[in-house]
Formats: sequence, structure tokens, C-alpha cells
Amino acid sequence: MTFERTTSDNENFLKLVTLLDEDLAIHDGEDHAFYAQFDTLDHIKNVVVGYHRNHAVGCGAFKPYNNTTAEIKRMFVRPDFRGQGIAKGILSALENWASEYGFTNCILETGTNNPQAIQLYTKAGYSVIPNYDQYENVVTSVCLGKSIV
Repeated sequence: MTFERTTSDNENFLKLVTLLDEDLAIHDGEDHAFYAQFDTLDHIKNVVVGYHRNHAVGCGAFKPYNNTTAEIKRMFVRPDFRGQGIAKGILSALENWASEYGFTNCILETGTNNPQAIQLYTKAGYSVIPNYDQYENVVTSVCLGKSIV
């Protein structure tokens, strides 16, 4: 596995995000349109793409939330590569990169309908935090946070 730091206009990242959005449409069901409005790439500049034998198999990104906190976004691993530690590697690469920018915390949002993601994040040291911003009163959202210092 190799992990490449890149930007949101990376062709492999864009292909993986298309697969992610298709996957989320299935998981989110009727709520997909609500969540999709917060998953644009407009403010995402920092992207990590995971490669297995030169094939892009996973991705993730972060964007500034405030001066001390980065928000993890667009985490995805192709289904045929799950369970191999790829998501954990991408998440770790994102946290390390965010810390280089001076961020001391990471936050993220996932859905109650995605228990595998919740398990991944809690195993990586994330804890449930109060839902923030647009997720504040959304009962199907789970927000998590972690100190990265």
C-alpha cells in the first residue's frame, strides 16, 4: 500500500468519490439528498489516495473546521479491499498531514446506518461528540472527534 497526498482535482480521487456517493445513496436512503449537500468538494484541498499495486482503492480528505480542528471528509475504500487496514492507513495519513498544518483535533460525521465506519473511527481513537453545525439535530448522524497531538 502507498498513500499519496494530492488535491481534490485528482482523477483517481474523483473516481473513488463517485463510487462513495453511489454507496452512500444506498446507505442513506431517503436522507441522501440532505447529506449530499454537505459532501461537495468546494472547500476540500487536502486529499489522500490509497493505492494497491498502482490501483486507487481508497481515499479520504480533510478541510479546516476552525483554527485548531480539521474535519475529515470523503473517506472511502472500495468494497473488495475492505478489512485490510486501508481505511486506517488513510485516516492516519490525514491526521498526520493535518497536524503538520498545526491542527490539534479532528472531527467527522458519519451515519447511524454505517456501523462499520463508526467501528473504524472508535478503534482509531475517536469518541462520540455532540453533533455539530448542520448535524446538530439530525438523529441519524454520529459525530466523532479526536485529539491528534
